[in-house]
Amino acid sequence: MSANASEEHRRRVSLRLPGFDYGSAGAYFVTICTHDRKCTLGDIVRGVFRPNGAGAAVKECWYELPHHYAGVGLDAFVAMPNHVHGVIALLDPVGAGFKPALAMKRRTLSEVVRAFKTFSGRQINELRKTPGSPVWQRGFYEHVIRSKKGLGEIRRYIADNPRNWETDPENFI
Repeated sequence: MSANASEEHRRRVSLRLPGFDYGSAGAYFVTICTHDRKCTLGDIVRGVFRPNGAGAAVKECWYELPHHYAGVGLDAFVAMPNHVHGVIALLDPVGAGFKPALAMKRRTLSEVVRAFKTFSGRQINELRKTPGSPVWQRGFYEHVIRSKKGLGEIRRYIADNPRNWETDPENFI
């Protein structure tokens, strides 16, 4: 293994909970960074995110997810110049009576994030006229939300993120 390959492998060590089913019903906090963490989605002006065309496409694709995937709910969300934070809820399938809805395929967190990255990446590349160019960093950060208190803290973090851009470790400007 080359030195670069070895370094890349170390950086890609999974942060996932061993044995956890990321298709199980629950709420998940995700952070998705742009390719090379470039500020391609807009700017922060006086603590408020101002999306450009790419940032607007990202927001639209995020809020369209439940329309494409039954059993997916969304909570807090913010786009930033070079990343997004959001809460995705994977819901239990509900059918008539006590039987699960047969038509609803359970999605995993990775499938939902992959779909978001694909849909938004295509739209951004259409806007930039750069078909096939990478838009998003490989992988994403996730955190399983285990309590209402935890959800509240994450919602505050997401809401405050634009105001805290000056001290954000993702701010490489």
